[in-house]
Amino acid sequence: MDVKNELNDQEIIRREKLEKYEQLGIEPYGHAFKVTHHAQDIRDICAKKNPKQIEKMHLVVSIAGRIKAIRRMGKASFLNIQDKTGNMQVYLGIDVVGKKAYEVFRLADIGDIVGIHGYVMTTRTGELTVKADKYTHLTKSLHPLPEKFHGLTDVEERSRKRYLDLIMNDEARKVAFARPKIIRSIQSFLDKKGFVEVETSILSPILGGASARPFITHHNALDHDFYLRIATELNLKRLLVGGMEKVYEIGRMFRNEGMDATHNPEFTTIEVYEAFSDLKGIGKLTEEMIRYTAKQVCGSAVVNYQDKIIDFKNKFRWVKLTDLVKEKTGVDFSKEMSFEEAKQLATKFDIHLDPFKNTVGHVLNEFFENFCQDDLIQPTFVYEYPIEVSPLTKKCKDPRFVQRFELFVNGKELANAYTELNDPIDQKERFIEQLKAKDLGDEEANEMDNDFIEALEYGMPPAGGVGMGIDRLTMLLTNQTTIREVILFPTMKPNDK
Repeated sequence: MDVKNELNDQEIIRREKLEKYEQLGIEPYGHAFKVTHHAQDIRDICAKKNPKQIEKMHLVVSIAGRIKAIRRMGKASFLNIQDKTGNMQVYLGIDVVGKKAYEVFRLADIGDIVGIHGYVMTTRTGELTVKADKYTHLTKSLHPLPEKFHGLTDVEERSRKRYLDLIMNDEARKVAFARPKIIRSIQSFLDKKGFVEVETSILSPILGGASARPFITHHNALDHDFYLRIATELNLKRLLVGGMEKVYEIGRMFRNEGMDATHNPEFTTIEVYEAFSDLKGIGKLTEEMIRYTAKQVCGSAVVNYQDKIIDFKNKFRWVKLTDLVKEKTGVDFSKEMSFEEAKQLATKFDIHLDPFKNTVGHVLNEFFENFCQDDLIQPTFVYEYPIEVSPLTKKCKDPRFVQRFELFVNGKELANAYTELNDPIDQKERFIEQLKAKDLGDEEANEMDNDFIEALEYGMPPAGGVGMGIDRLTMLLTNQTTIREVILFPTMKPNDK
């Protein structure tokens, strides 16, 4: 098969240049290059200095990056170099770099990676520029880059070819660097509070820790199926039993579910557990952690998200789930009622119930999801959930409800927290109820975890715990509307091309 027949004219020309580089004694895919400065470093050093002051500094730099633009003018040229911090203009003159280096430069195309050594100056128009005295070819690009405004606009194509997205899209690069900063800020906050970051296993023989459909894999040596974890909760609670007291884990979770603007089958969460705390204590910690992270990443705890001002600076609102439902629908689920009465209300309000959602608590939860959560724009802790949807949570004085909150921001759940259930007898009964739901067709129900029950029987201290979506927090703090934009390589339908 002739590869050239599958290439366009520009790609053929670029490949033909490979031999020309070798004829000049230049390797098309070169060697290490010492970088002393990045584009932003140069801008920071020269900030608030006039052209004469910049010239007087005689700032010698060595930069490297991808050519984004070339303007050739015979024996001199301008080019724009993009590195991880941004763009820098370069002036290249044959009288300074020499004939051979300039001949090598004549083979350059947009997209090539090059190294530049020289000193910083400003042009007549006042643009900061590196005047090159050495030009080094580093890597040949065999494909033309997409057009800046027309070539890479399809969201799916950008997600598939994230490397191109990062080259062409300043916003994508900004998000890519902001995400690790968010994670580092969270780690810094918790570490200062005396928490210990841990790692727990991704493979689990038992489905538990959350309500979700799992991915299943097979371990050949053990000849046993395992689940990819849907949560880290049960293992982290085992560490509380072991006496670690304050632990957290940031890691990947896997849920075999649909994909939309806020869901990806592979995603990142943080779970935090604190012995001798409770729901209020863990709520205070969560609020402070988000506020700290927003300040570190955005410079302010008040952020603009899609033209909505989200206020993380002031105290978050706390409101009972039953009060919200009553406020929106007039139905008071805090009063005792039978399942038949609740079912009639569901019918009246046109709410569909799955067969396993056969309790008043399930109906209450459906009312909340259908009529309340979308309106929760400012940070809101919704608390006291029905026991049926919270199998790992300590009961309230009213045993129909548990000490749980979900934190909502912009109508989406951001975090989920409990006063942790540490009664092994109660926990076993909850697992039994989950098994009944599984028998009725609930594929998201937990399985019985006898080892976890045994761990609780040794004694777990009273504790509070919270899980928060890193991807959703990143969306909020980087002003992105889809989870694909904040995951470098989101799950995609296989490309058959």
